[in-house]
Amino acid sequence: MSTAQSIDVHELAAELTTSRRLLRFATAGSVDDGKSTLVGRLLHDSKSVLSDTLDAVQRTSRARGLDTPDLSLLVDGLRAEREQGITIDVAYRYFATPARTFILADTPGHVQYTRNTVTGASTADLVVILTDARTGVVNQTRRHAAVAALLGVPHLLLAVNKIDLVDYDRRVFEAIAAEFSAYAAELGIPEVTAIPISALHGDNVVTRSGRIEWYTGPSVLEHLENVDLADQSTTGAVRFPVQYVIRPRSDELPDYRGYAGRVTAGTVRPGDEVVVLPSGGRSVVAGIDTADGPRDLARAGESVTLLLADDLDLSRGDLISGVADAPGPVTEFGATITLLADRPLRRGARALLRYGTSTTRVMVTSIEGLLDIDSLSYVPAPEALALNDIAKVTLRTADPLPVEDYRAGGAVGSLLIIEPSDGTTLAAGMVGDRRAALHPHPISKEATA
Repeated sequence: MSTAQSIDVHELAAELTTSRRLLRFATAGSVDDGKSTLVGRLLHDSKSVLSDTLDAVQRTSRARGLDTPDLSLLVDGLRAEREQGITIDVAYRYFATPARTFILADTPGHVQYTRNTVTGASTADLVVILTDARTGVVNQTRRHAAVAALLGVPHLLLAVNKIDLVDYDRRVFEAIAAEFSAYAAELGIPEVTAIPISALHGDNVVTRSGRIEWYTGPSVLEHLENVDLADQSTTGAVRFPVQYVIRPRSDELPDYRGYAGRVTAGTVRPGDEVVVLPSGGRSVVAGIDTADGPRDLARAGESVTLLLADDLDLSRGDLISGVADAPGPVTEFGATITLLADRPLRRGARALLRYGTSTTRVMVTSIEGLLDIDSLSYVPAPEALALNDIAKVTLRTADPLPVEDYRAGGAVGSLLIIEPSDGTTLAAGMVGDRRAALHPHPISKEATA
């Protein structure tokens, strides 16, 4: 039996990413749509909960006067969340079935916690968006779909929850699915999988429900187990941000110089020609070392030490890249950012920028537009950006950086803007104009009538 627990999601991803069975997914939706109950039901019915954890949930449920266990408590771990009955933080969980391993992020539903949704979905292969069958597609449903589109999440699953409260009505489900699919198409999302569920009773969550005979598709877990993940992170030229330079003081290895880090994109082999950025020096990969010995191949997600044939001057923050499509270092570029701190961000603001393993000073030279989630268009920017705002900006850095357009999953093109005085993360961003992820002229309701 696997253990469901809070984890360092990035550490675990590094360990599991070599397996094509790994699926990272996030849940999102409006408040009280049942996200935590769905996750709890997945963990419970897939037998991914330790007995003592389940006992604690049962005791708490009985204390609240409930006849059955409140499975949302398996996810809502913060005391404030349990007292309010809502999710206010991103809760990461790990579980596994014989078919696949999973890292899931249960994200909040309140508008003021949209930043947490961005965090949870930023590394997701799939986002499960829940909606209440009684209320259908609401503004927050659209907001979460737009965030998924901006982040380039390749798969969307619409879970129409509480279908039992509308008497398992097929027409209700199909109307909601059609409305959401039309909106997703406006966002540039080509395909949505819609499933009618009752997270409370377990209908179509892990196993297919006999109470919904008109639905012949997969359950939520069956879809998660079988969704096809095209592993694009291992294609193309390698990207290897240097985290640490290893120079052991040993008579046995007097000339050893290794560059430790994680392969963020592509694959690398001994003999591959590489370029070091931003200096532009070229060399050839002489070897790949790991804690378990030398390797003849390293893929995206694996932490290794690269040895180069030439004695180049590298340090933390440098990028070892494939030669074919190496990014050119620049000091000014456009980005789409989301404000994560309750501090205004103005044009001319000076901060620190974290890109890969590099940290440098940065200035916000312009704020070019604010994303209106409802109309899916950019409107004139205010004087200062506020918490949860999504905006198109131009950034200028003190040092040249080999930035490139954001790729889905955030391995390439993701950045952080940090307050220098106390280290607070002010904003997360994506290099490039993410307006391309949205339909340039949103289709009006009249046009689709």
